Amino acid sequence: MKQLTHYNTTFKKRTFPIILVCDNITNAPNVGSLFRTADAFGVEKIIFCGSEIPTGRKMTKTARSTEKVVPYSVSKNISQTLNLLKQEGYQLIALEITKTSQPIENLKLDNKKIALVIGDENFGVSELALNYCNTQYHINMFGQNSSMNVVQATSIALYEITQQLLKT
Repeated sequence: MKQLTHYNTTFKKRTFPIILVCDNITNAPNVGSLFRTADAFGVEKIIFCGSEIPTGRKMTKTARSTEKVVPYSVSKNISQTLNLLKQEGYQLIALEITKTSQPIENLKLDNKKIALVIGDENFGVSELALNYCNTQYHINMFGQNSSMNVVQATSIALYEITQQLLKT
């Protein structure tokens, strides 16, 4: 059996009404991987909030040219960004472990426009950003560690979200 490549797969291209809001994500390989993940799941746009997006060899090597096809912007003010998205009708969902977060498999989409807020590699989604979000979801973990790499967690969440959107 011959392995398929991105030149001969039969995956149907599509874009979902999902915006990734990155709360101070500054690790270049993570940023590059987020571009690849966003491309793979048909994310509408990435908004990097906080520090400048790290560009350069480490980011582009990991992104594998997806930074050229996934729309993105940089915002200094996450409050303004989240407030604007809320006004535009996006459901703000934080991917974070909190006292009120629910397992991602319990995800309930109130509408079809989603802003998924993901957090800093070391500190997660800030309290400021959490206060803007409609709901918080987490990924159940069964090992000793209580956190996961931001890109891995985002991939799991985007899979759950896109599966629900495909059913509607």
